[in-house]
Amino acid sequence: MEFTTEPFDLDEAPAHAVVAREVVEAAELDAVDVGPFGNTAEGGADTVLTAVDALLRKALEAGATRISLQVNVLEEDGA
Repeated sequence: MEFTTEPFDLDEAPAHAVVAREVVEAAELDAVDVGPFGNTAEGGADTVLTAVDALLRKALEAGATRISLQVNVLEEDGA
C-alpha cells in the first residue's frame, strides 16, 4: 500500500502523520518505508487490511483532513 496524510507541514511532522507512521511500524508488515512525501508498506492481505483500518481511523482522529491511499495486489511467484 501507499499512503499520505494531509495537511502537510514541512517544518514539523503533524500529529496525524506521526500516528500513521506508528500504526504501520507497529503492524506485522513485511516492509515499511516512511518518508516526508509518501509512505509504503507491504504484507499479506489480512495484515495490510487491518493496518489500513487502523491507519484511517487513527489518522483521522489525530487531525488528518485527507488521506490518499492506494492498495496494489501483487501475485506471488508460482501463483
